[in-house]
Amino acid sequence: MRCVVQRVASSSVTSEGELTGAIGKGFMVLIGVSTEDTDKDVKYMADKVPNLRIFEDSEGKMNLSLKDVGGSILAVSQFTLYGDARGGRRPSFITAARPEQANALYEKLVQAWREQGITVETGRFQTDMQVSLVNDGPVTLLLDSTKLF
Repeated sequence: MRCVVQRVASSSVTSEGELTGAIGKGFMVLIGVSTEDTDKDVKYMADKVPNLRIFEDSEGKMNLSLKDVGGSILAVSQFTLYGDARGGRRPSFITAARPEQANALYEKLVQAWREQGITVETGRFQTDMQVSLVNDGPVTLLLDSTKLF
């Protein structure tokens, strides 16, 4: 499972002309699911993302987590995180999970964050979405549940 985590002042997602999610301070998280992902990968991201210490404390050091600052998450599915463009100009998505598997694990991850008391807004799975954000910092991290990077 891969996540692109962006610290934001605000973010929103529109699907097919309808606003489906909007947050203030927090994380805009793009989520990709691979064919190899299981509940173990969901658990890893469910713990890792909200506990990342990338918000500044009173001394200006990145020392506070999303939970510490009471932030929210805007979660957007993104199968293209598993696009492989190393072999040519057209990416291969062979390692991206099929929609049924991807949606099930995506929903489990969103639910796991909600069970921690985090406000989570979402896009609409398998639709054309437009995402807007005000990246705070900017701070952007790439996470991979297999710790590839």
